[in-house]
Amino acid sequence: MMYDIRFKTQKIKMVATDIDGVWTDAKMYYSKDGDYMKAFSTYDGVAVRILKEMNIIVVVITSEESLIVSKRVEKLGVNHLYQGEYKKLERLKYLCKRYNIKMDEVAYIGDDINDLDALKNVGLSAMPINSPILQLFNPDIIIKSKGGYGAFREFVDIIQFNR
Repeated sequence: MMYDIRFKTQKIKMVATDIDGVWTDAKMYYSKDGDYMKAFSTYDGVAVRILKEMNIIVVVITSEESLIVSKRVEKLGVNHLYQGEYKKLERLKYLCKRYNIKMDEVAYIGDDINDLDALKNVGLSAMPINSPILQLFNPDIIIKSKGGYGAFREFVDIIQFNR
């Protein structure tokens, strides 16, 4: 299995990620006035820097639309952000065509039903240990960290240290 992961990580040119349930704990926090908040792990922010230093394209694809997410990924210098995106696989295909890369050169981490098509069609797939859909799909990597607790960083570390 480790050889297979090494082989797959060496090909990666793009890493795409969902947000809620991967970068966050999948909870949505509202104040009594209706203000909306999310908590992000700083470990995941460092993961973006690691990928950029490796010249790997970083893409965030989420079905949610949130100014909070926009501000977070802008601060981190993520290459692409797509919000309100329900056809994640189609977006990945578009990006592959744009960058002239193959789907097996894409790594994707997601955690829920709207990530399944993307997870099934990329070269390297991952899901956090607390994903509610682990019984529906067996990814290449099950991340030991829960979403919101450095799951994206753990995924990037696996890619980085297996190249």
